[in-house]
Amino acid sequence: MARDRNTHDEYIGPIRRLLVAIGVVVLLGIFLVWRIDSPRVERFRAAVIDRVVPSFDWAMAPVTGIVELVADFRSYSALSEQNGNLRRELQQMKAWKEAALQLEQENARLLELNNVRLDPQLTYVTGVVMTDSGSPFRQSVLLNVGRRDGIVDGWPAMDGLGLVGRISGVGRGTARVILLTDTSSRIPVTIQPSGQKAILAGDNTLNPPIEFLENPDTVRPGDRVVSSGDGGVFPADLLVGQVALGSDRRLRVRLAADYGRLEFLRILRAQPHEDITDPGGLLTPEGGLIGPVLPRTAEAGNDG
Repeated sequence: MARDRNTHDEYIGPIRRLLVAIGVVVLLGIFLVWRIDSPRVERFRAAVIDRVVPSFDWAMAPVTGIVELVADFRSYSALSEQNGNLRRELQQMKAWKEAALQLEQENARLLELNNVRLDPQLTYVTGVVMTDSGSPFRQSVLLNVGRRDGIVDGWPAMDGLGLVGRISGVGRGTARVILLTDTSSRIPVTIQPSGQKAILAGDNTLNPPIEFLENPDTVRPGDRVVSSGDGGVFPADLLVGQVALGSDRRLRVRLAADYGRLEFLRILRAQPHEDITDPGGLLTPEGGLIGPVLPRTAEAGNDG
C-alpha cells in the first residue's frame, strides 16, 4: 500500500509542474500577442475576440425575463383596476338609465294628466361656429346663420349642454354671439334650490362671478344656476351651470357649456314677453268683481 501511494505521488508531481509551465507559457504568449503593435496582430486579436469572447445575452436573459414579468404584472394590475372601475361605472350608468326612464315615463304621465301645452314657439336653429374672435377684451363667436334664417338680435344660444350667450349682431348669412364670459355680458339668473336672484357678469374667464346676490349664505357650491327670465332677456329655466367658490373666495359659476369645443350652437327662437299695460285687468275682469254670482233663489233663501 505504501509503495502504491509513493508511485502515485511520483506521477502527480511532474504532471503538475508540466501544467504550470504550460499555463505560464500560454499566459506569456497572450501577453506578448496583446503587446505587439502590428496591423496583422491586431486583426488576429479581433478575430480571437469575436470567436472566443461569448455573447452575454444568455447571462442577461433571466434579468430581462424578470423585468418583463414585473412589467406584465403591473400592466395586469392596472387593467384589472380599470376593469373594476368600468364595471362600477356601468352599474351606476344602468341605475341612472333606469331612473331616467322612470322619470321620463312619470313626466309623460303628468303632462298627459295635466294636459300641458308646451310652447311651440320655443324651437331652435342650429348654426356652425366659423370663427372665434376670443381676445383679452372680447369673447364672441361667428355663426353661419343670419337674417335669411330668421335669426333675431338678442336670441339665446346654447351648445346642447348649457347656455353659451346671446345674438349680438345679425347679418344676412352670419350672426355674432356674445359669450357669457364677455365683459359686456350681464344676464339675470336664478340659483336653485334657494331661489336667489342674481346677475351673472362676464369677466373674460371661464368662471364668471355672481353679483348682486341678496343672501349669499343660502347659496352653496354645487347649486344649479338657470336663467331667470327677468327683463325678457332670456327664457326662464335655461341651464347656465353650477355655483363654485373661486380662489378669490367669490361665488362664481362653473358654466355647463363646453367652451373648449364650440362647434355647433342652437339659437332658440325666444319670443318677446307680452307687455302688460293694465295690471289690474289681470285680477278683475271688465264686468266687475271676481266670483260666482249666486242665483236669486239662493239669495232669497239666505235672506229668509
